[in-house]
Amino acid sequence: MKIMDYKKIKRLYINVDMVNGFINCGAMHDKGIGAIIGEQVRILNNIDDAYEKLIFVVECHKKSCKEFKKFPEHCIEGTEEAKVVSQLQKFFENAEVYKKNSTSAMFAPNFQNDLNKYENLKEVVVMGCCTDICVLNLVIPMINYFDENDKEVMVTVPKNIVETYDAPNHLRKEYNEMAFKLMKQAGANIVDEFTK
Repeated sequence: MKIMDYKKIKRLYINVDMVNGFINCGAMHDKGIGAIIGEQVRILNNIDDAYEKLIFVVECHKKSCKEFKKFPEHCIEGTEEAKVVSQLQKFFENAEVYKKNSTSAMFAPNFQNDLNKYENLKEVVVMGCCTDICVLNLVIPMINYFDENDKEVMVTVPKNIVETYDAPNHLRKEYNEMAFKLMKQAGANIVDEFTK
């Protein structure tokens, strides 16, 4: 991992849970989520290392994870499901990585502590899945965190680089729209697509 001066960073990109277990295999996967990978790659190819930084948040559970009382077993540490999808591997290898054991990256080890280091941060761009679960549970607490600490940081969620799953009682379009409304109400900058 490349060492970087946190004070120089003005924009942070957070890639959430783009792992095989949500896209390619396992009890929780939906191949439809893969439709956002191409646009993510385009954006990540254009990160300016001088003042922008990419971090990955990945689902990484122990077998005894309490979350499995609510969701089917998924993304066990060390399995194929817990690996970032192949299209994003080249970015993953050089990024800072946080492993989470819940639906909220805010509680991943060291995440909040490291967030404190970005003294000149102006914007966080969030991409990944699932819009109404792990993205939502990062965006709203992170906005609250910035408010609590009187930091003026815009949290941007482009609609074309986040996605959720489709299931009989969980319609993709409906749950995406609900999540966008809730995040916007909390103060997120919801946009159709990301442009610098």
